[in-house]
Amino acid sequence: MPQQAENLRVRRTRTLLRTALIELIEDRGFDRLTVGELTERAMVSRAAFYRNYRDKYDLVEQIFDEAIAALIGTMSDEQRPVEERWASFFEHISEYHRLYGALLGKKGSPWFADRMRATLADMAGRHVPEAPASSTRPPAVGLVPTLMAAMFVQAITWWLENDRPLPPRTIADQTARLASALLTEAGSWPASAPMSYTRHV
Repeated sequence: MPQQAENLRVRRTRTLLRTALIELIEDRGFDRLTVGELTERAMVSRAAFYRNYRDKYDLVEQIFDEAIAALIGTMSDEQRPVEERWASFFEHISEYHRLYGALLGKKGSPWFADRMRATLADMAGRHVPEAPASSTRPPAVGLVPTLMAAMFVQAITWWLENDRPLPPRTIADQTARLASALLTEAGSWPASAPMSYTRHV
């Protein structure tokens, strides 16, 4: 088979399987669906499935890798303001809203949501100033990125579950402002003693 025809066949198979994945998550939930159901719904053979994926988790992992590649691709363009790059990621999420809505929703894949939080926390951690080695400042380096990542994933989930009530650029701007406020607050924490739970009550 010519290479171009082979590539088209592979892309078609993957598109059919991803469409089937969305439908089955919406119908049954990710945990309950099987490879047999995926191939039956997609009308492709099991052999075709296993030529592309090891199992349903590998299918989700490849979707995740593509989502993160899209995020990294937009965020790595140093010529554009961070706000523009973050908006581009929300535009990507919006373009594939049904897929991300299924994977991040109540019937979706906890693995996918956990990986997204972990990856976003790692990316956010690169922007959190480290305390000096001699400082007794609270461990913001671990806490703040974790909170930021959870906020971002929850914001994306809320946005999708509510049928994207705000334009991508608006939700991107609002989440970026919240992240900035969190970084500002963490930067004000005292270096000599743990932060009081009642400080802002």
